[in-house]
Amino acid sequence: MNIESGLSFREATIEDLPALVALFADDVVGGHNDTTDIAALPIYQSAFAAIQNSPNDLIFVGIMSGEIVATAQVTFVTSLVGRGSKRMIIEAVQTRADMRGKGIGGLLITHCLKIGQERGANSAQLTSNNQRQDAHRFYERLGFKKSHAGFKLNLQAGPAST
Repeated sequence: MNIESGLSFREATIEDLPALVALFADDVVGGHNDTTDIAALPIYQSAFAAIQNSPNDLIFVGIMSGEIVATAQVTFVTSLVGRGSKRMIIEAVQTRADMRGKGIGGLLITHCLKIGQERGANSAQLTSNNQRQDAHRFYERLGFKKSHAGFKLNLQAGPAST
């Protein structure tokens, strides 16, 4: 089957939440502690509502044969740097494990970039776990360049002592 003819993208709805959480929970490399445990559902519902109510955030899903096979979230940030430039940050990119390597991720990122251009973003940026060498090659094939070093700090653990 031609992937492009059977694949469509749309904004996620609350009804998509269980499938989205299942995609994230299936990711063993990410280290995000996502879970399909029903006790965690209210946390995901609250986060989804916050994203849905934000004018600067969107979650997309890729649909094939009526099933969610991929997702990505985009956030738009306006900065004083770069003469008031607008950047698009792409994150939470996931393709269902059994659908990887079929071109779905590339089409999803292309969809996100098109939305970014339509919204006036000057650039798109993303981070990828250092362990995901295949993902790094994937992003480079799509034209992304390694240009900055990323740093993260767990705010729940508190800052390190200096």
